[in-house]
Amino acid sequence: MTPPILITGAGQRIGLALAKHFIAQGQPIIITYRTRHAAVDLLEQQGAVCIYADFSTDDGISTFIKALKEHTNSLRAILHNASSWDCEANNANFAQLFDNMMRIHAKTPYLINLLCAELLLNYQTEMNTPADIIHLTDYVVETGSPKHVAYAASKAALDNLTKSFSAKYAPNIKVNSVAPSLIIFNEHDDEQYRAKTLKKSLMGIEPGCQEIINSIDLLLHSHYITGRAIPVDGGRHLK
Repeated sequence: MTPPILITGAGQRIGLALAKHFIAQGQPIIITYRTRHAAVDLLEQQGAVCIYADFSTDDGISTFIKALKEHTNSLRAILHNASSWDCEANNANFAQLFDNMMRIHAKTPYLINLLCAELLLNYQTEMNTPADIIHLTDYVVETGSPKHVAYAASKAALDNLTKSFSAKYAPNIKVNSVAPSLIIFNEHDDEQYRAKTLKKSLMGIEPGCQEIINSIDLLLHSHYITGRAIPVDGGRHLK
C-alpha cells in the first residue's frame, strides 16, 4: 500500500482542497482537524484517516504525534497547512497572541518534523526516492505586516525552518515551502474588501486553491528542488 501524505489543518479551505485532490488521485492521506466540520466526515467516508489535533499546547502536539504513529510507520510527505489568522486588533493580549502564532506556525512544524522524520525516512528507504516536507508560509514573509505583526513573524520563522530542515535532512527528505498571498476569499468578505485586495497583485484575480495544488504537485514530483520557497502571489511583490 502506498504510504500516506499527512496534511495538517485539512478541514477547510486550502487544506480541504489538497485532501480532495489526493483522494481523487488514489493517494492515501492522514489529515488533522481541530473543528469537526462536515467536510471532515465526508473525507473520512472517502477513506481519509482523520485525527483530531489541538496544537495549542505541547501536550496536544505530543498526543497527535503518538496517534499518528499508531496509524502508520511510513509517510510519503508532510504538508504543514494548519494556521491561524489572528491579529493584534482582535487580541489585546499581545504576549499570548505572539506565543500562539509561534506555536501553531513554527513550534508545531518544528516538533513534527523532528519527531516524525523516521516515518519519512522509512518511505525513502522503501521507495528509494526522497520524501517531502512542505511548509505553507505566506507572502508577508518578504514584507512583514503592520496589521498582523505576530502572524508575519511566525510565518517568517517557518520559512527559516524550511532552510534549516532542508540542510538537515538532505538528500533523503526534500524540504520546501509555498508562500501564497490571496488564494480564496472568505464568504463574509464584502465587495469593497474584495476589490481592494484584488488590486494588490499584478494578476488581479482570486486564483483558487488549484494554484497551491499545482505548486505542491511540482515539489512532490521533483527530485532536485529543496530549501526553496515557491511564491504564489500573482506578482504582488511588484505592485
